[in-house]
Amino acid sequence: MRPPAEPPFDPDAIPTGVTLARGGRVLRLAWGDGTAASLDAEALRLGCRCAWCTRDRIQGRFPSAFEAVAVTTVAPMGGYALHLGFSDGHARGIYPFVSLRDLARDAAEAERAPQAA
Repeated sequence: MRPPAEPPFDPDAIPTGVTLARGGRVLRLAWGDGTAASLDAEALRLGCRCAWCTRDRIQGRFPSAFEAVAVTTVAPMGGYALHLGFSDGHARGIYPFVSLRDLARDAAEAERAPQAA
C-alpha cells in the first residue's frame, strides 16, 4: 500500500499555540497565519463526536448543556488532533485540528453576525 502523496490532514490547520484560559473554560488557539480563536469548553463538550457521545445522541440521552464544564487536559494526538479531557470526567474526545479551526471560524462568524432581537 502506498502512502498518500499529501498528508491526510491540512498542515495549515495545525495550531502553533494552544492554551487554557479562565480556569479551563476557554481553549485558546493560534495559527501560523496570525489568526487566533477562543473556544468555549461547553461548546467543545457539546461537540464531542466520540462513540459514546454519538450513541447518546442517537438514543436521545445526550445533555443539551454542560454549563459548568471545563477542559482539564489537553494532549496532542498523532500530530493531527487534540485529545481533550473535561471536568465532568469525559476524556474520550479527539478533536482534529481541521475541526477546531472550523469551530473557530464558525464562532468568529457568529460573533460578527447581527443578533436577532
